[in-house]
Amino acid sequence: MQQHLGRLEGVDKVEVNLADGKVVVLAKEDSRLDPAKVFKATYDSGVSVVEMTMEATGSIERDPKNGLMFRISGNQVYPVVENEIAKSLADSPPGEKVIVRARLFQRSGKQKPKTLGTVRVELMEVRKQQ
Repeated sequence: MQQHLGRLEGVDKVEVNLADGKVVVLAKEDSRLDPAKVFKATYDSGVSVVEMTMEATGSIERDPKNGLMFRISGNQVYPVVENEIAKSLADSPPGEKVIVRARLFQRSGKQKPKTLGTVRVELMEVRKQQ
């Protein structure tokens, strides 16, 4: 699995901890790491994904329908799942840089999807960038 993930474009380092069942993929600075490709490479290595989270720096914005979006870069934008944390950001100044820890995927039931599908971020923690 470490080799599958390490070959992805934008990957700097892969840490695998079999005891905890966790894999950490660190992106190269100023690169774009596609969550769908990370998910597929994990699946292709023979491992099922139970949960996928990310930590990234970006800004929280409003979309045209007044929903929240998390923008990491110019074209890397993800819709935000409405939860208590998202509601608390409703009045945040647009463009303010924040560090977000968010869930991208959580397996439910016995499903073993081969692809990530539409990526929506479920905010778990938001910190202002210092």
